[in-house]
Amino acid sequence: MKEQKYHIYLTEQERSEVIKSLIDLKNALIRQGKYTDAVDDLLVKLTGAKRKKLKVVYI
Repeated sequence: MKEQKYHIYLTEQERSEVIKSLIDLKNALIRQGKYTDAVDDLLVKLTGAKRKKLKVVYI
Protein backbone atom coordinates (compact mmCIF):
# COMPACT_ATOMS: atom_id res chain seq x y z
CA MET A 1 0.00 0.00 0.00
CA LYS A 2 1.30 3.44 -0.91
CA GLU A 3 2.25 5.69 1.99
CA GLN A 4 0.08 8.78 2.27
CA LYS A 5 1.84 12.17 2.19
CA TYR A 6 0.73 15.32 3.88
CA HIS A 7 1.59 18.91 3.01
CA ILE A 8 1.34 21.93 5.25
CA TYR A 9 1.78 25.52 4.19
CA LEU A 10 3.30 27.87 6.74
CA THR A 11 4.12 31.56 6.76
CA GLU A 12 7.66 32.55 7.69
CA GLN A 13 6.52 33.42 11.21
CA GLU A 14 4.74 30.07 11.65
CA ARG A 15 7.75 28.23 10.26
CA SER A 16 10.13 29.90 12.72
CA GLU A 17 7.74 29.13 15.62
CA VAL A 18 7.63 25.45 14.63
CA ILE A 19 11.43 25.30 14.42
CA LYS A 20 11.78 26.97 17.84
CA SER A 21 9.27 24.55 19.34
CA LEU A 22 11.07 21.54 17.91
CA ILE A 23 14.39 22.79 19.28
CA ASP A 24 12.80 23.28 22.72
CA LEU A 25 11.36 19.76 22.53
CA LYS A 26 14.75 18.36 21.55
CA ASN A 27 16.42 20.11 24.50
CA ALA A 28 13.77 18.75 26.89
CA LEU A 29 14.31 15.22 25.57
CA ILE A 30 18.06 15.56 25.98
CA ARG A 31 17.59 16.70 29.61
CA GLN A 32 15.41 13.63 30.23
CA GLY A 33 18.00 11.36 28.64
CA LYS A 34 15.67 10.23 25.84
CA TYR A 35 16.35 9.76 22.15
CA THR A 36 15.90 12.74 19.83
CA ASP A 37 16.02 10.93 16.48
CA ALA A 38 12.42 11.69 15.50
CA VAL A 39 12.78 15.39 16.32
CA ASP A 40 16.07 15.53 14.42
CA ASP A 41 14.41 14.01 11.35
CA LEU A 42 11.61 16.57 11.48
CA LEU A 43 14.08 19.45 11.81
CA VAL A 44 16.03 18.23 8.79
CA LYS A 45 12.86 17.86 6.72
CA LEU A 46 11.53 21.25 7.75
CA THR A 47 14.74 23.19 7.16
CA GLY A 48 15.37 21.44 3.84
CA ALA A 49 11.85 21.81 2.49
CA LYS A 50 11.22 23.95 -0.56
CA ARG A 51 9.47 27.22 0.07
CA LYS A 52 6.49 27.86 -2.11
CA LYS A 53 4.78 31.19 -2.53
CA LEU A 54 1.02 30.97 -2.68
CA LYS A 55 -1.47 33.63 -3.52
CA VAL A 56 -4.47 33.61 -1.21
CA VAL A 57 -7.72 34.89 -2.66
CA TYR A 58 -10.57 35.69 -0.30
CA ILE A 59 -14.03 35.32 -1.71
